[in-house]
Amino acid sequence: MKRLYFLVVAIFFTLTIFVTPSRGQMKVRINWSAVSGAMSGLWVAYEEGIFKKNGLEVELLHIPSSSRAIQTMLASEIAFSTVDALNTIQANLGGADVVMVAGVTNRMVFSLMGRPEIKRVIDLRGRKIGITRIGSSTHTASLYVLSKAGLKPSEYQLLPLVVAPNIFTALTAGQIDAGILSPPTNSRARKAGFNELANLAKDGPEYPSVVISTTRSYIKANEEITRRVVRSYVEAILLFKTDKQVGMKAIQKYARVKDPDILEDTYNQFRDYLESIPYVSIRGLGTIVAELTEKEPKARQAKPEDFLDMRFVSELEKEGSFKSPGAK
Repeated sequence: MKRLYFLVVAIFFTLTIFVTPSRGQMKVRINWSAVSGAMSGLWVAYEEGIFKKNGLEVELLHIPSSSRAIQTMLASEIAFSTVDALNTIQANLGGADVVMVAGVTNRMVFSLMGRPEIKRVIDLRGRKIGITRIGSSTHTASLYVLSKAGLKPSEYQLLPLVVAPNIFTALTAGQIDAGILSPPTNSRARKAGFNELANLAKDGPEYPSVVISTTRSYIKANEEITRRVVRSYVEAILLFKTDKQVGMKAIQKYARVKDPDILEDTYNQFRDYLESIPYVSIRGLGTIVAELTEKEPKARQAKPEDFLDMRFVSELEKEGSFKSPGAK
């Protein structure tokens, strides 16, 4: 009888260890949208096995640009993506059910970098300025900083160059006069001798330039997956902020940074600006909605909360998930 008992116990533990987790793994496709340290939370969650620990089998994809990522989500080809909050709101106002579930950064972590002979933003009148794509967060950032300097859209030319490294290459080759760059590419540009005409992370407004979005229909059908994705992201951000080597390793791999100075500068910038408690800024969303009222009549009746589903972040806060050292 004892032998039979131990055999049953052994079989039970074998099934517990090897069968249950595999059955519990939930498949999900997640996209990161820019060659920027802002994507570090997703990179760390994938590389350090945090998604797996939380029962997720993640396919991590790279589709550049918020506008393209949203289109892909609406086609049900991906479930979650980092996107620009402005694009998410515009998609909603156009009838899409895209919704923000976590805030990545509530600042525009971009620099407007210009050629050495250009000293001020106003000097870009009549010049060519590189962005990634129309409708991307670089597009949003460029419009903000150029408008603030008093420049009208008719007074400069925006050139879509797909990804940030292409902007730096075009700047170096003299094909453009300035470009909107995020870390690590703005760090490369500084080191190469280009002028930082504006640093939006420091001097710009409170503005949710990067968020994690999905669709309401996806959440309704996959609430537990959504909960696990948000939990994984939160755990990854804490690890990123408290373990410098883990953070830099992820940036080095995905952003392809080899220069140790640029790598460290990129890490330090995003350690400061990535939200540890990833709520999307209501104030920042209010700014976006107010700006849209001039062109979008539907925005006049809209409230920032209409574009959010923060219940998963709120659940984690109630559980005390943000009380660890390093959370801000």
